[in-house]
Amino acid sequence: MRIESIRIQNYKVFKDSLVKNLPKMSVFLGPNGSGKTTFFDVFGFLSDALQHNVTIALNRRGGFSEVISRDSKPHDLIKFEIKFRNPQPDKSHAPLVTYSLEIGFESGKAFINKEVLKYRRGQKTGQPWHFLNFRKGEGYAIINEEEYGKEGAEGKRDFQKVASPDILALKGLGQFEKFKIISSFRAILERWYISNFKTEYGRNISETGISEHLSITGHNLAQVSKYMYDYHRDTFDTILEKLPKRIPGINKVEAKETEDGMILLRFQDKNFKMPFLSKFVSDGTIKMFAYLVLLHDPNPHPLLCIEEPENFLYPDLLLDLCEEIREYSERGGQVLISTHSPDFVNGVRIEELFFLIKENGYTTIKSASDDQVVKELAKENQLGWLWRNRYIRGANLK
Repeated sequence: MRIESIRIQNYKVFKDSLVKNLPKMSVFLGPNGSGKTTFFDVFGFLSDALQHNVTIALNRRGGFSEVISRDSKPHDLIKFEIKFRNPQPDKSHAPLVTYSLEIGFESGKAFINKEVLKYRRGQKTGQPWHFLNFRKGEGYAIINEEEYGKEGAEGKRDFQKVASPDILALKGLGQFEKFKIISSFRAILERWYISNFKTEYGRNISETGISEHLSITGHNLAQVSKYMYDYHRDTFDTILEKLPKRIPGINKVEAKETEDGMILLRFQDKNFKMPFLSKFVSDGTIKMFAYLVLLHDPNPHPLLCIEEPENFLYPDLLLDLCEEIREYSERGGQVLISTHSPDFVNGVRIEELFFLIKENGYTTIKSASDDQVVKELAKENQLGWLWRNRYIRGANLK
């Protein structure tokens, strides 16, 4: 599944912002406070709303009054519109699916004003089918979506009512196999992942146990390393082959299980007999190893967000890291990245580069490829250099 466009209205700094033509890997530039973290938090908000409800998602961010854009009118709604495609097993052209959500606040309570999931397949005219259509807690879902596009086919509606008007219909219906499109979109929100790796957590001595995926903070790095060594040895060996090219001297990493049921992460420097425990190696070594583990996950996250991957890393490593992330996206996981590093941006293609502009308190998102001058300059110059030298109009502080 790949998200192609996102429209955000009345969500914090995004009064009305649309970003289109998102590729598998997208890189976002912008000064501090421009809204890069807020943009990623859209998926965090939707994930919280899915796992719990809209009220909890709002309260975790300070409540409705803190989430809705400043100076909004009393009856304004927070709105999201996400367009995505599901790859087809037969490699045929996938239809463009649209998910729309509107959230309001009335009499001291949040409610879902509208929740719609729709698409048009094999038709150039006519109305798309609304596979999910709910308003204020009541609505229907289409249960015969496999017949959509066939001549004379009509949607069979299953009418439902959710327990509370602040609960997403996606939450309940997405659990049932008969609602295939609804279920697929639910999956991307459930497995959405933002990398907020903390090097101090990556040094943790973990308890014995199995962790298949790296946590957001990386506290289970030792457990995941042990899991990959035991169950995906070829992938783990690939990581070990790459590590010496990134970190000079390091030629082996071992997740050692102790007698008292703990797992130690040990790094072997080829120049010495005794390995170093994770708490004694550099922040950059820990972070690069964690990125390699994350980006070689045998079951990639459908949507991965990475904030400032350049932190703690030597600039010469960033081109390789950029390519590593791109390879991850080609294997099936869409990636959104924010960065302040021209060295990282030097590895980015022009169709992958976006930047945020904040004017009069609100933020919009622009694509670098929309500027014909930049497109021409990018043919012979690296984008990081163009950005640093202020050729990408709007991407720098004024």
